[in-house]
Amino acid sequence: MYTIARSRLRISSLISRCNRRFSSTALLQDQPPPPPPPLPEPSSATAGADNKSWNFLRYSLVAAVTGGASTAGYATYAYSLDEVEEKTKALRSFANNTVGDSASGFDRFQALLYSSAMTVPAKLVELYLDLRRLAEEQVRDYSEPSSDKLLPDLHPLEKHVFTLVLDLSETLVYSDWKRERGWRTFKRPGVEAFLEHLAQFFEIIVYSDQQNMYVDPIIDRLDSKQCIRYRLSRSATKYVGGKHYRDLSMLNRDPSRIIYISGNALESSLQPENCVEIKPWKGDVEDTTLLDLIPFLEYVGKHRPADIRTVLASYQGHDIAKEFIERSKEHHRRVQEQKQHGRLWRR
Repeated sequence: MYTIARSRLRISSLISRCNRRFSSTALLQDQPPPPPPPLPEPSSATAGADNKSWNFLRYSLVAAVTGGASTAGYATYAYSLDEVEEKTKALRSFANNTVGDSASGFDRFQALLYSSAMTVPAKLVELYLDLRRLAEEQVRDYSEPSSDKLLPDLHPLEKHVFTLVLDLSETLVYSDWKRERGWRTFKRPGVEAFLEHLAQFFEIIVYSDQQNMYVDPIIDRLDSKQCIRYRLSRSATKYVGGKHYRDLSMLNRDPSRIIYISGNALESSLQPENCVEIKPWKGDVEDTTLLDLIPFLEYVGKHRPADIRTVLASYQGHDIAKEFIERSKEHHRRVQEQKQHGRLWRR
């Protein structure tokens, strides 16, 4: 019995010991892990050195970007694209600097080091050239006429016909804006009779610097008899120095057979020798400018001088409509004198 009692006592002591071990382990697992030791704070000297390094890097980057932008801006202003390519050819070639197989190890290392140092500037120059080439192509598309031939070829039977190019604003019509009614467009006095009569002798073109969404509706209402053969709008002009110019050389017509009429002809055309500048119209209901020009233009359309530019040069400094009437009277007087002289001679 004693032996059994001792055995039971040992077993209960062992169980009690195991229970205490299990309880201690569970409690240790439930407790949070001890916090890590605090990091040492940087000293003021170390922080100041880091700030100085960062500021130096930042200011160096800003200076490099500013210098590069200034250089690119100056190059764009002072040199053409071809000139920039020629001047930077040597710099861009340095990025691919190589030495022969017979060169020493030091020469190879020096060439590799030099090529690596020049790679970044060379790549920046190539990027500038690519961007400038793209920008100039976009500007050229905007500033140049939409086609090298703005008009189709004349029919072979019309090779002798002169081309009468007319501006729209302040020449054939005038647009005015008022608060109570907004925009309104008015026809110049005599414009319909002018177009209808001269369509017998000329190929009539309207060449405006306005957008076609403005030009087309006006001409549709103005030219009910379809005397105007072609319409050219802003996309057909040449943009130079902030202004849209009519380039008559792009019309696909003989320059000696082109007359351009506008209230601002000399300021809006690149070919002043073909221009007839008239008084700009701004709503005067008593204006007769277009009707006054009909006799001169009819004479040109019928007689077809060899070069209209020579004829227009002879009227330089004069009102063509008035001067033509005076010359016609003088010519008629001389013809009458010659006829009278012939009659007297025959007698």
